[in-house]
Amino acid sequence: MATYYPLEDTSHLHSEAVATDGPVVRRINFSDLINALRLGWEDFKAVPSHAIVLCVIYPVLGIVLARMVLGYSVLPLLFPLAAGFALIGPFAALGLYELSYRRELGMDASAWHAFHVLRAPAFGSMLGLGALLFAIFVAWVVTAHAMYVSVFGNTPASAIPDFLTKIFTTSEGWRLIVVGCGVGFLFAAVALCISIVSFPLMLHQHADMTDAMWTSMRVVAKNPIAAAEWGVIVAFLLMLGSIPFFLGLTIVMPVLGHATWHLYRKAIESPLMSSSHEPEKIEWEKRYAADFPSVLFPPYGRKHRYFDGSD
Repeated sequence: MATYYPLEDTSHLHSEAVATDGPVVRRINFSDLINALRLGWEDFKAVPSHAIVLCVIYPVLGIVLARMVLGYSVLPLLFPLAAGFALIGPFAALGLYELSYRRELGMDASAWHAFHVLRAPAFGSMLGLGALLFAIFVAWVVTAHAMYVSVFGNTPASAIPDFLTKIFTTSEGWRLIVVGCGVGFLFAAVALCISIVSFPLMLHQHADMTDAMWTSMRVVAKNPIAAAEWGVIVAFLLMLGSIPFFLGLTIVMPVLGHATWHLYRKAIESPLMSSSHEPEKIEWEKRYAADFPSVLFPPYGRKHRYFDGSD
């Protein structure tokens, strides 16, 4: 049975109508971010099984990556790989937006409904932006490796005695930490600016990739403090979810995914439209034995939109 919750009162959110620039962007604050997280948690509690279907890939991937990193003696890349989840997370949560969308409409929402996003009209645009985020992720990992080489050379971490001690107790290590965090912040900022509401917007309003990114940048430009706070919240929760062995991401990722949908609903002013990518319901006509076998062939088998009633 569908679990319905009423829409939040958004009368306190100020809007700015700019028809030529796309959707209307509201002003949001920290309390709206917390409320989005609360609604995301409610969605997660209502449909918890999707964590296994959609998000188990994260801890599994994390464990595999950790094993590869340790096995190939490139330990310094473990942190950049873990931090990279924040870059590709908005795309990976596509199915979660669909579930939150369905719950807000009062429709049935189960784990398998998440795959309905595959027939969304803007799914191609979602794939395009997902590919862009993945490219940013790869560029971040390559840059992180280059920074490590510039400080410690090509010597494998396993060949450096007390590697972690050198990272945290030497000037070279701290330089790597400071520079790495600074550069990582730039990558995260770019990803946040182009994707903070992009995927929910493409799902809900069928926006193309360019318009979705532009609208996300408008949201960040109008709410720079709230966007920065959201970035800190995401980074903090992902860090908690990565301990231990990324297993916490099975809870953190779906909650953040659902919360992103509610953040979009607070940041963008738009009516809650019905999901247009639901399969069309077919109304079957009554059939009689005297009409056999003509009833086996269309258009007699079912009613069509353009079927004239006089026929």
